[in-house]
Amino acid sequence: MRTLWRFITGVFKWTWRLLNFIRELILNLFLTLLILIGIGIYFSFQNSPTLETPRGALLVDLSGIVVDQLSINSRVRQWSRELLGSSSNRLQENSLFDLVDTIRKAKNDKNITGMVLQLNDFAGADQPSLQYIGKALREFRDSGKPIFAIGDSYNQTQYYLASYANKIYLSPQGAVDLHGFASNNLYYKSLLEKLKVTTNIFRVGTYKSAVEPFIRDDMSPAAREADSRWIGGLWQNYLNTVSANRQLTPEQLFPGAAAILSGLQAAGGDTAKFALDSKLVDELASRIVVENQLVKTFGWDTQSNNINAISIYDYQPKPTPDQGGQIAVIFANGAIMDGPQTPGSVGGDTTAAELRQARLDPQVKAVVFRVNSPGGSVSASEVIRSELAAVRAAGKPVVVSMGGMAASGGYWVSTPADYIIASPSTLTGSIGIFGVINTYENTLSSIGVHTDGVSTSPLADLAVTKALPSEFSQMMQLNIENGYKNFIDLVANARKMTPEQVDNIAQGHVWIGNDAKKNGLVDQLGDFDDAVKKAAELAKLPHWQLNWFVNSPSLADMILGQFGVSMHALLPTALKSMLPAPLASIAQAVTTQPGLFNNLNDPQNRYAICLTCGEVR
Repeated sequence: MRTLWRFITGVFKWTWRLLNFIRELILNLFLTLLILIGIGIYFSFQNSPTLETPRGALLVDLSGIVVDQLSINSRVRQWSRELLGSSSNRLQENSLFDLVDTIRKAKNDKNITGMVLQLNDFAGADQPSLQYIGKALREFRDSGKPIFAIGDSYNQTQYYLASYANKIYLSPQGAVDLHGFASNNLYYKSLLEKLKVTTNIFRVGTYKSAVEPFIRDDMSPAAREADSRWIGGLWQNYLNTVSANRQLTPEQLFPGAAAILSGLQAAGGDTAKFALDSKLVDELASRIVVENQLVKTFGWDTQSNNINAISIYDYQPKPTPDQGGQIAVIFANGAIMDGPQTPGSVGGDTTAAELRQARLDPQVKAVVFRVNSPGGSVSASEVIRSELAAVRAAGKPVVVSMGGMAASGGYWVSTPADYIIASPSTLTGSIGIFGVINTYENTLSSIGVHTDGVSTSPLADLAVTKALPSEFSQMMQLNIENGYKNFIDLVANARKMTPEQVDNIAQGHVWIGNDAKKNGLVDQLGDFDDAVKKAAELAKLPHWQLNWFVNSPSLADMILGQFGVSMHALLPTALKSMLPAPLASIAQAVTTQPGLFNNLNDPQNRYAICLTCGEVR
């Protein structure tokens, strides 16, 4: 019996050792592979050669969105594409400035004989970004090189870029979806009441509608009037640009819902025929027909069995040689938060450190501060503003280039600039401050949980489980009013206006660039190119080079960052697929409310943020 027991225990012991050996072997092999891949990535980036561009078209097969600043370094994304292939989760973000620079270099490349816009996977960009890309497309077309747009269908964003083409192809089963702009917010007043949550609101500004989701179930008349103004302005800018590209009037491009319905009825419900009859596209053609026509222009590549073309993601133009003094380009892209920068947000400490670095670098002669932010923390905004003021005080010109939005805190950080340039479609202004503190004493009471204790003063007895002391509420409102006064004074001093004049255009009112220029909030309507030229002019630089302040990841960051991108892309979809349809749609709507919950970290609970300046669809 003892011998049998020893045999059994021996089998288990050696089995356990074998399993441990296999486990350690697999882990070591995985670690070794990871290290080898990392070393390969590092050296490939250090010694990446410039490949000869084959003669043919530049295929602008954009995938994902266009942003000012990538949340993950572009080298990591390029490595992901090369490793996983074009069928993988393509570049989810595209750098606006890299894209424009590539198109401009292709314009002067003798091997690039034209362009094909393939926009089926293009998810979108803000209107100022589209205008800047369109400017580069216009330059390319004016150089004599043709542009062809091909697509199964076009949404409004895709069609904006397609309108710059010499010829637009559409699938016979496709459509051009022009419908106008709309913005929608969620409102939580009834929900908070049902949950017995007490929402304490402190604000200044008639139009500061950021707190309305907490205190209303619908949009206030003042907010409706203000939002209707700027969203109508954005739509008119869209119509003016696209109709001019297509040599139509804005009324012909979009005659209104009733006329579109009538035209669609006349076309027998055929959306493609309606688009052709309305001159929105030039030809209805299947993919094979389009391919045959493109072959006549660009030729055929027998190796790839495709037209002679190179993807914009594979195109590697020769870099422009550096010359002249440096103009630093520093970004404020996303909601403004206290502390270090995280992907998709502006870290007050990080941005201030970059501005300080530019101020102390003798090679940097001027700064272009690119702002694309709805605002955020007052504390973080002031940290950035004061450092930008120090750059100007050091004798280095500062020019602010506003992107899709530079509102509220985004305008706060812009005030020290020598010169402010905004796009006609930039959302800016929203000069106002608010504070929100939720307490849950009634929620807890409803389930039988109560809070009690002693304190040396009402100000010491602050907790989310208790009602706010009246003394604290009064102090908080005074603090918000003082913050608003400071905001007004900053703008008045910067724009050479009186506080009363600023107050008349402030009160949280959102303005598009056209109106902001009329109201004196910006100096010029233009784009990034204009900002760079102005900075060079102020710094008296006949020649210059741009010093882009972007984070260069370490080797570990490149590996782990790509893993994080994949998880970020896959996990939300996986989770949403487990939810019933109504819950999934609600979850999607809540997570797209910009800055509503996850960006509120001001130490004094004071915020200068425009929540209505989010996505417009």
